[in-house]
Amino acid sequence: MKIFAVGMNYVEHNKELDHALIIPEEPVIFMKPDSALLKDGKPFFIPDFSNEVHYETELVVRINRLGKNISERFAHRCYDAVTVGIDFTARDLQRKFRAAGNPWEISKGFDNSAAIGRFVPVEQFKDIQNLNFSLTIDGQKVQQGCTADMLFKVDEIIAWISRFFTLKIGDLLFTGTPVGVGPVSIGQHLQGYLEDEKLLDFYVR
Repeated sequence: MKIFAVGMNYVEHNKELDHALIIPEEPVIFMKPDSALLKDGKPFFIPDFSNEVHYETELVVRINRLGKNISERFAHRCYDAVTVGIDFTARDLQRKFRAAGNPWEISKGFDNSAAIGRFVPVEQFKDIQNLNFSLTIDGQKVQQGCTADMLFKVDEIIAWISRFFTLKIGDLLFTGTPVGVGPVSIGQHLQGYLEDEKLLDFYVR
């Protein structure tokens, strides 16, 4: 199982991270190992190697068929379910690695850094590119977005990724985070919503 993720896919989030002048011409893709997966409401333990772990709430798409060099117009056939996920990021490490011009996978791919909620069928929604999602911490909404604001749409991303990687059943795609990312701390209760349905619910330890 592979976990793909898209960086800089929402303009306002790019401004938030001082990337305001960077508008990618193609999807910015990175990957997380399968050991990054955190599911079933299990708690997220803040790692001892970071003093600044941020939440990044995203729509997550589940791949349901084998595919390579997939045409964008057929990409919708390659996924069957969606959920809300969090791409946890060790922001202090990411800054350090980027400043040195080094790869920053460690800041994104550490154990349990890819939290996912309960999947729901895509048929439940009229348009996957017009979905609202949000995150609350201790009952307060801290981040919200709409997939209509993506720079690269889900089908575009799948077509792009499949040029380089064979997609397999069970692979996951984190589609990017909107503006509003921030740090987490021990004891917080995180809940993620797709439209008005709560799909993600866990604690930070």
